Amino acid sequence: MLSNNDSQPKLPPGFQPEKSPSLPLGVSDDTLFNSREIKTLKTCHLPFDLTGFWEVRAGRRLLQDKNEQSTSLGESRLQIEVEKQWTNIGIKITSDFIYDTVEESNRIRLNTGEGWLDLREANIYFTPADFMDVKIGRQVLTWGTGDMIFINDLFSKDWNSYLAGRDDEYLKAPTDAVKISLFNPVANIDIVYTPRFMPDRYVDGRRISYWNSYAGERSGRNHIIRPHRPSEWFRDDEVGFRIFKNIHSYELAFYGYRGFWKSPAGMDDVSQTAIFPALNVYGSSLRGKIFNGIGHIEFGYYDSVDDHSGNNPFIRNSEMRFLAGYEEEVAKDFTLGLQYYLERMNHYRSYRKNLSQSEHPRDRHRHLFTFRLTKLLLKQNLTLSLFTYISPSDSDGCLRPRVRYKISDEWTVEAGGNIFFGRHDYTFWGQFEKNTNIFFSIRKYFTL
Repeated sequence: MLSNNDSQPKLPPGFQPEKSPSLPLGVSDDTLFNSREIKTLKTCHLPFDLTGFWEVRAGRRLLQDKNEQSTSLGESRLQIEVEKQWTNIGIKITSDFIYDTVEESNRIRLNTGEGWLDLREANIYFTPADFMDVKIGRQVLTWGTGDMIFINDLFSKDWNSYLAGRDDEYLKAPTDAVKISLFNPVANIDIVYTPRFMPDRYVDGRRISYWNSYAGERSGRNHIIRPHRPSEWFRDDEVGFRIFKNIHSYELAFYGYRGFWKSPAGMDDVSQTAIFPALNVYGSSLRGKIFNGIGHIEFGYYDSVDDHSGNNPFIRNSEMRFLAGYEEEVAKDFTLGLQYYLERMNHYRSYRKNLSQSEHPRDRHRHLFTFRLTKLLLKQNLTLSLFTYISPSDSDGCLRPRVRYKISDEWTVEAGGNIFFGRHDYTFWGQFEKNTNIFFSIRKYFTL
């Protein structure tokens, strides 16, 4: 999957204050917590803040897929956010209650997002000292610089939501973790500890069909991926850190991660079960003003711990990832964003030597370009946007057109689509071609 931070898109016009870690391009507080837009419209007095929204979202595939339903989305969603703050401490709970006509089971599985309840947040946060913030519990986490491309953000993503047409805020899945932020004049530090591995909500065939390399064809509900997940508390854990510093108008950051590949990236050759091999990631990023816009670069080295030499054909090789991007308001209320992304596989000769003859070989280098066009009209109440992925090495891509209209502070409507294409069925975007869809939604915000 594409890699790499949330917060699940509009580029912030500048930088967050140094004490508050900045979000990546393409993801803003409005994207993640847009229910806050109307928090000032309180109509009654409660001992806590209560906001939320009710949404109906429907989508349909444009191409026939024998392994999936023709309806890609059919759900009613009620989100309720409760927050209470005192002087140096606060609590927050955000829950989504869902009626889903596509999902076959209503059984609740909080880590995979299945069922009628999706617990987005349930945490306590406090400030034990002037130089420290702590948040404990379920939370949506993000860092990095990419616009819908993630390198050093190894927090959980929900790829099914993203590809099916849910709101972009749902690209970021929640994480059960402890986050400690330390602030000082030299540099700021974020440390995130997840006591039990939390993988992506990866494409497994329940809602989105995919290329099954072992069957040599597209699969979906006829072949749901059921991997072995590392799940022992405090043993199968994850640790991530970020050290960042604002230098004049630039933000420099260094990252580290120890855990597992977030989506299945290997196979147990005995049980023929998908697995999550161990993974370490080391990276850095720089973001700041360039010309009349904002530029960013990001680098990450993915150390596939279980296959350092690249000789194991059942485990994904180590690789280097690089991202460079630029965004500028080229005209009034019209923004252009460009990105270039590169994946370079290590030990490529070993990979080709040990590859099964039945599998299609990956290229050593995967190139990807993204383009974002955003136009605001009607006093910025109407947003027209197009986000495009194009891979010249894979000869595939994805178009994501969106139209969003803010009827009032309480009502919004949105329509759009996810158009996948590719020369081959086995490339990243090409495998999703049968999942091409359009959708429509209407949302009502409320506050009490």
